[in-house]
Amino acid sequence: RNVNRRRGDEEFLERDTVERFEILSADNADLRRALKTERLVSYYEEDAEGQRVLSFLAPMLNQKECHKCHGGRDAVRGLVKISTSMKAAEADIVATRTQSLGLLVVALGTIMLTVNMVMRRSIVEPMRRVTDAMSKASRGDLTQQVPVLGRDELGQMAESFNHMIAQLLHTYSGLQHEQDKLTTIILGAREGIVVTDAEENVVLVNPATENLLGKPAAAVMRQGFLQLFDDPQRMTERLDARTGDEPLDAIEFNDHFLEVNAARIVSPDGSAVGSAALIRDVTEQKRLQQRLRKLSHTDGLTGLYNRRFLDEALLSEMRRATRYGHPLGLLLFDVDHFKRFNDRYGHDMGDRVLQAIANEFNHDLRGLDIACRYGGEEFAAILPNTNGQGALFVAERLRRRVEQTMVEGNTVTISIGVAIFPTDGIATSVEFLAAADRGLYAAKGSGRNCVKMVG
Repeated sequence: RNVNRRRGDEEFLERDTVERFEILSADNADLRRALKTERLVSYYEEDAEGQRVLSFLAPMLNQKECHKCHGGRDAVRGLVKISTSMKAAEADIVATRTQSLGLLVVALGTIMLTVNMVMRRSIVEPMRRVTDAMSKASRGDLTQQVPVLGRDELGQMAESFNHMIAQLLHTYSGLQHEQDKLTTIILGAREGIVVTDAEENVVLVNPATENLLGKPAAAVMRQGFLQLFDDPQRMTERLDARTGDEPLDAIEFNDHFLEVNAARIVSPDGSAVGSAALIRDVTEQKRLQQRLRKLSHTDGLTGLYNRRFLDEALLSEMRRATRYGHPLGLLLFDVDHFKRFNDRYGHDMGDRVLQAIANEFNHDLRGLDIACRYGGEEFAAILPNTNGQGALFVAERLRRRVEQTMVEGNTVTISIGVAIFPTDGIATSVEFLAAADRGLYAAKGSGRNCVKMVG
């Protein structure tokens, strides 16, 4: 009707009835937005079945050419609503998403497999080679080399490892060469060499040591360092000896005279590293020294040791007795009335008397006893490991033997003084001789031809 009125003709037939259907309420937000913005508006809603529906509101703008029929008062003549169900679209989206997820899983699996293979070839395998080579090197195989497959970090590590192994092999070869030389020297040395570790366990015994000691290496290791000569005290003395101290006497062992130099080995921080002993056979030198010493220490008339040797031997035996706690006996005697006998029969006869007494004297003693001519008609005897009773027995036996000896038809007697070390008042060799001398004078004061011991 309004259109026909505005156009001034009856171009459109008028309807008998007009029915109105409310599609959207007047206060619908999407409707109001479409009217206000005069633009297409889309939104989701649910249909009667509860399915999602995508709807579009398209404004029909009242343009100039529309004014003839609809007038120009309203900017929007109406809206067109178009709705479509999202059921099929959402099913397609779900299917697409599932397919995409499957493809993504396959792609990720492929990528991970590829990465794993690449890592094994470029990282894991080179590292395994380096690890295996290091393990073999730690067990002593220094011939290991690792391939350098690139200039990355692993390649640099492999190159550094190869350089380190080459340096170690060079050093080891040098040490092995030096060890071979040292082994040759030790095994071929004429001197005995014994070495211990920090716990004093014997770890090295060369063949020369076995020959000098008459012990197999196993026995030396089992008995220990201090028992090399079955005398721990002597070994301890040598270990405790300091540089510059007076050299210690050679040890007589296994029919050899052995010069022993022993020392404890310490690190720069003072901790014990071990001990070492160098054993040299000086038997020939010692025997030559003994022969020369005997010539210088022997009395030319009687063949007995002289006063010089007596002084040295007495001091040495007193030290030995102190070390081992053994008694030491000393006899001092002279020929009774020797001056009167010498004046009556002459000096030649006196010399023969002294020689006869010296012969009986020397034969009456043990092999370890020391017979000396003290001076003039006086004689002395050192009796190692002999107590007072034993010394008195030896003195009395010697007195009777001399008394029974005839020298060109003449009877000779002797008076003997006895002293024992250790005894109160005797601390030096001078005091020891003085005690024996007091015993000698006591024997002379008792009528001669007897034995006396002064306490």
